[in-house]
Amino acid sequence: MAEVTHLDLADGQPGQPQLMLQKIYVKDVSFEAPNAPQIFQEIGETEQQPQVQLNLSQTASELGNDQYEVVLSLTLTCTLGERTAYLAEVHQAGVFGIVGFSEAEHAGIIGSYCPNLLFPYARQMISHLVLEGGFPPFLLQPINFDALFAAEQQRRAMGGGEAPTLNS
Repeated sequence: MAEVTHLDLADGQPGQPQLMLQKIYVKDVSFEAPNAPQIFQEIGETEQQPQVQLNLSQTASELGNDQYEVVLSLTLTCTLGERTAYLAEVHQAGVFGIVGFSEAEHAGIIGSYCPNLLFPYARQMISHLVLEGGFPPFLLQPINFDALFAAEQQRRAMGGGEAPTLNS
């Protein structure tokens, strides 16, 4: 892994803020079709629309030397009536070097910018899992991580509560 160095100017001025993407990787992936192969027949025979629920979360941990691991977790559950058609889960991760930002800017980078970078990779993996699992293609719609971060900041300021869940 690359080493992060602080750039200080020779005249004593502090270094410029830096954001460096070190690595993007899949930390964990899972796909389950617990009711296959019977569910394939049910999907084709019923007029009932499958219900899809997306659970989204993120964690960040400091690795030292101004490096942080951010993990974006997506769990997509598709049900047909009371039966689960499939469950696809991806933990898409990245290592980011973050140096010289204010506390508020740093929180915004971790809470919004990093998930925005990781989401297209996670979306592609979810789509691949669903298709390879034998189901019709599924494309996750874009997610506004800036709005989610702002809502989370507001929720925390007001005293907590449960994190939001996205439903399609």
